[in-house]
Parts: sequence; structure tokens; C-alpha cells
Amino acid sequence: MTPIRLLLVDDDPLVRAGLSFMMGGADDLEIVGEAADGSEVEALVDRTRPDVVLMDIRMPTVDGLAATERLRGRKDAPQVIVLTTFHADEQVLRALRAGAAGFVLKDTPPAEILDAVRRVAAGDPVLSPTVTRQLMAHAAGTSAGTRRTSARTRVATLNDREREVAVAVGQGRSNAEIATELFMSVATVKTHVSRILAKLDLNNRVQIALLTYDAGLLEEDGH
Repeated sequence: MTPIRLLLVDDDPLVRAGLSFMMGGADDLEIVGEAADGSEVEALVDRTRPDVVLMDIRMPTVDGLAATERLRGRKDAPQVIVLTTFHADEQVLRALRAGAAGFVLKDTPPAEILDAVRRVAAGDPVLSPTVTRQLMAHAAGTSAGTRRTSARTRVATLNDREREVAVAVGQGRSNAEIATELFMSVATVKTHVSRILAKLDLNNRVQIALLTYDAGLLEEDGH
């Protein structure tokens, strides 16, 4: 099996050393590089071709948010997991909107960080619907109304079936659960998810979940 290629980005050398020590022993993972600032990330990605970037959100020159936005705007961008010290952080939410596949706290047990990297490499988000709603509630403010109008306009481009699948993704359902709930095959669910991502110009399932939340669709469905 080809190991997952991981790039570590954190301005604290002790944190990088700790992560490298914790994760370097996994047979299915290879640490291909380290960076101390977001300004170094793009060049390192070009050189090392990681599958996943573990990205600190607070760095002195270019922070993790800006670095994530730059990365996710590229073709064939690696997946990004944001490293943070706070559960409910507006910068985390902004990173997720920019295309990060999830976040982990810096005090997360090593086994859980490893699991997050594996899941993201496999195409699964590392963000529960409950955490998504906590983040959204924390960051709700004057722009919430504008976000809802914009989100509803975008969601209106989906057909009825795609909308059902998008809501199920927002509720945290797996492809298998969606298939059972909506009486379709897993392959059909995957096709719908791919079409939703393409139609709405989104990067991953986390962004689908955020958009359905912004549009108020989860409230309508009693979640």
C-alpha cells in the first residue's frame, strides 16, 4: 500500500517535533516535509506532493487560513486539516469555508490525529455535524443574513434529488446511510455528491454541510 504523504506546518519547532515523533512510526504514513510558516507551504507542496497538510492556523507571517485558501485554489490541491487550540474559532470556520477538510485540536490524542489524517486521505471529512453547528453558532453575526441569501441562491441550482443528498450530507450521514435513507445505491449517492460539488464549485463534504446550514436547510428538516 502506498503510504499517505503528510506535510507538517507549524511555527513552533517543538510542536513539529512532537507531531513528527507521534506520527512517524505509522506504517501507512510518510512525513514528506515540515514548514514553519504558511509562506513556505506552496513551494514545499510543489516539491513534496503531499496528500494531506496538517496546518497550524496561527503563524506570524502567513497564517494557516491564508495558506489554506491559496492551496485549495490550486488544481490537484492536497487535503488540509487545520490545527488549532480552540474548538469554536471563527478562523477555523473560515478555513473550512476555504476548503479545509476538518480540524483537530493540538491536545488531541496522537491516535485520533492519525485517524483524522487517514480519513481525510480517504476522502472523508473530520468534522461532526454537532461541531459544525457549534462553529456556525459561534460565528453567527451580522453577515448571517447575507450568507443565507447567497446560500439559498446557490442551493436553488440543485435538482430535488441533489438537494436531498446535500441535506443528508449536512446531517452527517455517510454514503451508505444516505443510500438506505433515500433508496438508492451507494454508487448513485457518490455520483450525486460529485455533481453537487461540481455545480456549487465546492471542494468537499464539509463545504456542502456548511452551505446547507447557511441556507437554513438543516433547520427546515428539524436538525
